[in-house]
Amino acid sequence: MRKLLAEWKGYLMSGISYMLPVVIGGSLVVAVPKIIGLIFGITDYTPYKSGIWFYMNEIENVGWIGIGLICLVLGGYIAYAIGDKAGLAAGFIGGQLAANTNMGFLGALVAGFLAGYTARWCKNHIHVGEKYESIMPLVIVPLISTMVVAIVLGVLLKGPLTWINVSLVAWIKGMSTSGVSSVTLALIMGAMIGTDLGGPVNKAAWMAGNVLLAEKIYMPAMIANVAIAGIPLGYAVATTLFKNRFSPEFLDTGRSDWFMGFVGITEGAIPFTLVNPLKLTPINMIAGACGSASAVALGATAKIPPVGGIYGFISLQNGWAYLVGLAVCALIIGVLAPLAVDFRDTKSEDDTTSAEEDDIKIDFQN
Repeated sequence: MRKLLAEWKGYLMSGISYMLPVVIGGSLVVAVPKIIGLIFGITDYTPYKSGIWFYMNEIENVGWIGIGLICLVLGGYIAYAIGDKAGLAAGFIGGQLAANTNMGFLGALVAGFLAGYTARWCKNHIHVGEKYESIMPLVIVPLISTMVVAIVLGVLLKGPLTWINVSLVAWIKGMSTSGVSSVTLALIMGAMIGTDLGGPVNKAAWMAGNVLLAEKIYMPAMIANVAIAGIPLGYAVATTLFKNRFSPEFLDTGRSDWFMGFVGITEGAIPFTLVNPLKLTPINMIAGACGSASAVALGATAKIPPVGGIYGFISLQNGWAYLVGLAVCALIIGVLAPLAVDFRDTKSEDDTTSAEEDDIKIDFQN
């Protein structure tokens, strides 16, 4: 069972890795024209039928097309990870079906796994003569895998998955617009981002935030962005404030974490966390939760797809609150991490334990 769960995690991570550039590209192409318009006091381009603002609207619409591809790409590349190229067609079709019928990312996940495993089964169990081998990946596998997706997802699970997704979206939307609930949501998502720094829990929070962009719900993505940028910034701050607690190698890593935080790459915190995960993971979680909650409590809101990293404040209302949230997250790690762990000793707990075991001497002399 553990092996199967590890495989599923790998397939999901593969789909997310292909989805990531689509989300970022689409979000940026929506955000840039929006920000330019806001500078000139324009919040809606639709009344303009010609001129520069008309073209800004056209550019923005291209970005929305990218965001609309989230489910298609996720479904297709989960299927690709499982069943190789043969699974792509059914995965793409199932992902788009999920988007068109309000099954959302849940439907895309089901479509990807269905298409991928069906394609793999076809390749392993359907054998044709040598003359007809070329039609397997072109006709037989796409036909069977797409038919399975159509029956299971388009008929059997369409109703339940649509209800679950619509209810989930409504619940998150309600939490995003309510003061106390939005802070609670920020505490949960910020802690999830800090849990495993790019692992399945982190990516679950990230994906929940970004797939909701297609539903025009932006707050969860902003919440995730605070913790994603703030945590690596925390270790950059720590190496600046407490240089005597870090080895030269970690001081170099801390300098690179200024960049990691600036652009929003939470994996920049991994080398530090591995020194003592038992102590540093809770600190990362507390920092992510407090940073995200601070930004929300102070009034940071997203009316357009938010941009990640430090510069993400330009895409938000009350962007100063976003910057305060980043500072809160970074300072918690910057102060607590070097007090809890001495980074001059670069051995992890596992290495220390192994070393202690290796140091045990057995003397057979009398």
